[in-house]
Amino acid sequence: MIHDIRNFCIIAHIDHGKSTLADRLLEFTKTVSEKKRSQLLDDMDLERERGITIKSHAVQMEYKYNNKIYILNLIDTPGHVDFSYEVSRSISACEGAILVVDCTKSVQAQTISHLSLALKNHLIIIPVLNKIDLYDSISEDVMKEIMELVGCKMEDIIPISAKNGLGINHVLNKIVTRIPYPKGDPKAPLQAIIFDSLYNPFRGIEILFRIENGCIRKGQKLRFMSTGKIYSAYEIGILKLKHISKNKINTGDVGYVVSGIKNASEVKVGDTITDAQKPATKAIQKFKEFKPMVFASIYPVDSDKYEDLRSSIEKLQLNDAALSFSPESSPALGFGFHCGFLGFLHMEIVKDRLEREYDISVILTIPNVSYRVYMNNNQKFLMINNPSDFPETEKLKRIEEPYVLVSIFTKDIYIGNVMSLCIEKRGIMIGNHNYMTSKRIKIMFEMPLSEIVFDFYDKLKSISNGYASFDYNFIGYKNSDLKKITVWINHEKIEPLSLLVHKTKALFLSRKICQELSVLIPKHQFSIPIQVSVSGRIIARETIKSFRKNVTDKCYGGDISRKRKLLEKQKKGKKKMRQIGKVEIPSSAFMNFLKVKN
Repeated sequence: MIHDIRNFCIIAHIDHGKSTLADRLLEFTKTVSEKKRSQLLDDMDLERERGITIKSHAVQMEYKYNNKIYILNLIDTPGHVDFSYEVSRSISACEGAILVVDCTKSVQAQTISHLSLALKNHLIIIPVLNKIDLYDSISEDVMKEIMELVGCKMEDIIPISAKNGLGINHVLNKIVTRIPYPKGDPKAPLQAIIFDSLYNPFRGIEILFRIENGCIRKGQKLRFMSTGKIYSAYEIGILKLKHISKNKINTGDVGYVVSGIKNASEVKVGDTITDAQKPATKAIQKFKEFKPMVFASIYPVDSDKYEDLRSSIEKLQLNDAALSFSPESSPALGFGFHCGFLGFLHMEIVKDRLEREYDISVILTIPNVSYRVYMNNNQKFLMINNPSDFPETEKLKRIEEPYVLVSIFTKDIYIGNVMSLCIEKRGIMIGNHNYMTSKRIKIMFEMPLSEIVFDFYDKLKSISNGYASFDYNFIGYKNSDLKKITVWINHEKIEPLSLLVHKTKALFLSRKICQELSVLIPKHQFSIPIQVSVSGRIIARETIKSFRKNVTDKCYGGDISRKRKLLEKQKKGKKKMRQIGKVEIPSSAFMNFLKVKN
């Protein structure tokens, strides 16, 4: 029955105990035994190693309340700002959200960002105060922050210890009593929204959906409204820790369908599934298409693995709808793909997943953001996502780069360090004020996106001893004086190492790039010049000296002309190698080069 279903998600900042709370909910509803490992929903090694949730995960639980069984569908969400698209998809399939706040750290920037998204989708919020058993708890101050943030009363906030299981029953009771059941018409034509998908090598693509209206039966003919293609529901079922097949899934419930689809391009997250014979008149519109914020190219280390890389990225895109890609080629690296990501962490995760899950060694080029370029002979702008597409300087009218509004929450003792970091990153201060308590301050800066996607988060945590968090929102494009840095190795242009930087940082970065590459590239049998040009002019250079062999080592005695003859012979040989030699750049050099820009 639809009245017995509760769909909810958990909103929390990193390390506030979201995954631990999910573990306790599974245990208290007897979905799993108490002997299971921690982070049950974080099924990737990367998630457990980094201690973060990367993918949203759906799981169904059954909970008995007042002698009645309720079906609870938990759709777990990531906490990092780079995975906000995963959060938006999870929220679109829910009616309520549990807001988890660590009572030792208080409300953080990303918590507020995800909460705002939940409120825009009219979700019922259940505030939870976690880690109340720790000695350094500041519960009273944090509860005041939550009350001001959510607009609730103090008695509405549930104090818990997710690690020890304290207060979990109270949370489950609130889920049943406060979160409304799904609103849908079981008799209406089928409308189910796809919120995720994953690739199974034996069964094809498994599609995860939430039914808004109607129902799905096993063997039913289904139409995908964005493509118009029709498939049979060979298998349908519900999502527990293991998929459990069913003959029918009703309105408001969350489930999966296997239709034997092999081509990843035929499944689109956000698409609507309907009945092929009695289709719905319109599709469900619940969340917007994502916009990539960071761009980089991915090449296989072994050029013969290009088709394997294509197949792997397509499969990965099924499970990560925020990833976009298009083919490209480079004279230095061969054939690869130009990819769009939501942020720097998202880019790192994609690279790691390609290497771990699909066993493909890849080279990642320098990340860049998207720029608007206006030409002298045209009023319209060009979108440049790759520095290799950057036009010649004399043809440019102006360049605009993306800016974001950065909100930083920190303690007042770190305000000076945080402001210095933001100003160093070309930030313009918009305002600051005490936030809720006298010891916490919110600072707002307008900053270029290119300055925060690399190492900003790490530096912010370092200078604040971990007591700072930030969130950012895109606000538009602004004029900027940017220069293209081009790297030349042994007089050959290496476009994958090109990047766009602000004029004020061009000289410093050029020298740093030369110095770093001279260390990263191993010695060869010939000397290797490393040069960096800006606007067609060489402004920095380093030379990697060649291996030196002492050809006169065995020449003991005789005339000096004997030694000179050997040295001249060696000199001619080295000159010949320089003419025909090719520089071998290890793939690790490209990865370590990412740190050069920071």
